[in-house]
This record gives sequence, structure tokens and C-alpha cells, in this order.
Amino acid sequence: MKILLIEDDTDTSRFVTVGLREHGHIVDASADGRDGLFLALEAGYEVIVIDRMLPQIDGLAIVKAVRAAGIKAPVLILTTLGGVNDRVEGLEAGADDYLVKPFAFAELLARVNALARRPPMAAEETLLRVGDLEMNRLKRTVIRAGRRIDLQSQEFKLLEFLMRNAGQIVTRTMLLENVWEFNFDPRTSVVETHISRLRAKVDRDFDRELIRTVRGSGYCLSDAA
Repeated sequence: MKILLIEDDTDTSRFVTVGLREHGHIVDASADGRDGLFLALEAGYEVIVIDRMLPQIDGLAIVKAVRAAGIKAPVLILTTLGGVNDRVEGLEAGADDYLVKPFAFAELLARVNALARRPPMAAEETLLRVGDLEMNRLKRTVIRAGRRIDLQSQEFKLLEFLMRNAGQIVTRTMLLENVWEFNFDPRTSVVETHISRLRAKVDRDFDRELIRTVRGSGYCLSDAA
């Protein structure tokens, strides 16, 4: 099994790495959050073990970034923070299990093996395409007709939702709930403003408009003539 360990404590990292390798696993170890996140996003691990307190990028931020990229590998968080609220916070960030330091290696091994036995989560599409518009959710890139389009984070989320619902009308309320996570209508122009910005990047200077306003209903992203 291919395992990624992100742990900045040298002794703990060596202890866990040696133990896992002795049990036949392939282990890559990283000592800081930034390099660990890069590996997690690129290398296709079956289980990821992450210390919560890390230099550069903390463990919870790594988990959130990994899940946002659509990576479904189970994640075990190692931490000295053992309170209920800490465990809840870790699980809500997208982790699958939580092990408090200090721990026995036998327990860590059992938890890693248990995570590996879980049925894989349904894989989400990495590539979304509508006509000549392509989004790579893993690499966070958008290309239209061979031309790269640079989007801000919220613009990316908005376009992703439109592409996932291509050909269907999406209402302003749907966008507020799914892109901005508002469970109420704040009566702002945030949707209209972002749609306008997105159109300027996705449709301007191209032969055909993909993002269309459906008067009185909402918006629709479609390649249909």
C-alpha cells in the first residue's frame, strides 16, 4: 500500500515510516505542510497520515485542500489535541480518523489498515467539458479553445457549478446556496457581479457565448446553438 506521511517531528516520522515499511508498505514522508500538500495532490496515495500542527500549511488546511481537489484517499490525522471539539473539527474538515499522540504503533497500523479496507468513495469527475470549454478540477485549470482562462477562487466555483449543471437552468437561489453557501437571500448583487466577470473571461473574444441569462429564471451554461 502506498502511504503518505506528513509529520514535522523527526522522531515520530522515523518511527512511523520504519514501522510501516517493515509491514510491507511504501511510505513517502514530508516534514512540512506545503511539500506534503504537493505530494498529496500529485502522487496518488491510498492512505494519507497527517500531523495536525505543521509548518507552512497546517494539517486541517491540507485535508480541506485535498478534498476540494476531489481526492478521496482516506486521511488519518495525528495530533496532541484530543478534545472532542478538536476531533469534530478534524472530521468535519474531511478526515476519516483521528489518533491522539502519544500512540502505540500497533494502533496506528490497525487504523491505517482499517481505512484501506473501506470501500472507495465514489470518484468525482476530474475533467468537465462543455463544448470547447474544459475544466480540470484537480489541476484547477480552465481552458477554452486551447486558451487558458485565469479565474479567481469564487469564479472557479461558480463555473464549476454551471458546468456540472450544463444545459439546465440554475436559479439565483441555487447559486447562492451552492457557491456561496448562503441559506438565505442576502439581497446583494454578488451573483450578478460574478456572472458578469465570468462572462468577460469565458465568453468575451470567443465565437459563441456559453453562459446565457434565462429571463425571469436564472442562468444556463450550454453549447447548444
